[in-house]
Amino acid sequence: MQLRFNYRLRPNPTQCEALARAFGCARVVFNDGLRARQSARDNGQGHISDGELSKQVITLAKNTPERAWLGEVSSVVLQQALADLNVAYRNFFASATGKRKGRSVAPPRFRSRKDNRQTIRFTRNARFAVLDNGRLRLPKIGDVPVRWSRDLPAAPSSVTVIRDAADRYFASFVVQTAENEILPSVDSEVGIDLGLTHFAVLSDGTKVAAPKFLRRAARKLRRLQQDLSRKQRGSQNRKKAVVNLARAHARVADTRRDWQHKLSTQIIRDNQAVYVEDLCVTGLGRTRLAKSVHDAGWASFTAMLEYKATRYGRTFGRVDRFFPSTRMCSDCGHINDKMALDVRTWDCPCGSTHDRDVNAAVNIKAAGRADFNDRGARVRPAAMPAPRSEAVIHPDAARSTRDVEGISVL
Repeated sequence: MQLRFNYRLRPNPTQCEALARAFGCARVVFNDGLRARQSARDNGQGHISDGELSKQVITLAKNTPERAWLGEVSSVVLQQALADLNVAYRNFFASATGKRKGRSVAPPRFRSRKDNRQTIRFTRNARFAVLDNGRLRLPKIGDVPVRWSRDLPAAPSSVTVIRDAADRYFASFVVQTAENEILPSVDSEVGIDLGLTHFAVLSDGTKVAAPKFLRRAARKLRRLQQDLSRKQRGSQNRKKAVVNLARAHARVADTRRDWQHKLSTQIIRDNQAVYVEDLCVTGLGRTRLAKSVHDAGWASFTAMLEYKATRYGRTFGRVDRFFPSTRMCSDCGHINDKMALDVRTWDCPCGSTHDRDVNAAVNIKAAGRADFNDRGARVRPAAMPAPRSEAVIHPDAARSTRDVEGISVL
């Protein structure tokens, strides 16, 4: 499988200037290509092919006085900018026609030099190289020092140079990992219930406390935000304050990502199968708990579990979000009434006393195992009869509907 490996870059001032030039040229080519396709659509012309668009905004543009400076950067960077435009259009059309699932994708927008994130990409055609002295050789930029936190498992197929809002530079390598990374099989399986009081509760009773990185840094972030609001717009001090605030936010995000990587790796190594609940994080982000939900980072954590399970030969499954994992007794299957969030333990009529989160994790594990056979392939889940109170239409509700709509629902 293909993975990305990110490393910190330490370019000198001359290399920073060359990178800024490359960022600007890629941005101009992207905007010129977007403008050309919008003009063709407004004038009723046909679709401009990729080859014709490349010839128009790169090859011919280099011969004009207005765009002669495009020749100062690698041509691969310019071609990859147009490739990004084509991918953006394909994603938009696939989303508009219903072929792409998930949230709707907006049409491509013009890039700005004030964007917080600037990127350029080099492929093998650009002949970038990882040197023996630990530096990364980029065409028309130079040999950039890299902080190698770990070795690359194979030769990279491409590298993306990123400049973020905190004025940091990163190199993101795309690498084809080896096939011999499958971990030895183990007998244990685990279900995970994600929450806010405890970040994760495992079906074996282990509870992982929520670190709340954003809450812990709230005082410092508030002070930096106040310093930023006092600076005059357009001044150099305001630009410095923006970078300081961005670095504080980046430190929180980096700490959270590092912690999630360590926890997800430990869970994948210790268990042959991992099952989680398919939470609607987008919907929960619109509630009064939005700040805590975003601080937890459930979506990124489950994504780590999923790709690491594929990489190391483990089984990963998602349980339907409407499955009553919290209200169902893990011993007898009785489904309790809805419970408030402050109810952490509850008693079942069968005599069992359940911890709310541990019981949910046990039910998630059982539901996940029911969706997969002994070889790890998904099978059709068995039908679960609904309680009578949820499967019928109450007469009062039917009468109210009939009075309002003027039709009979029975």
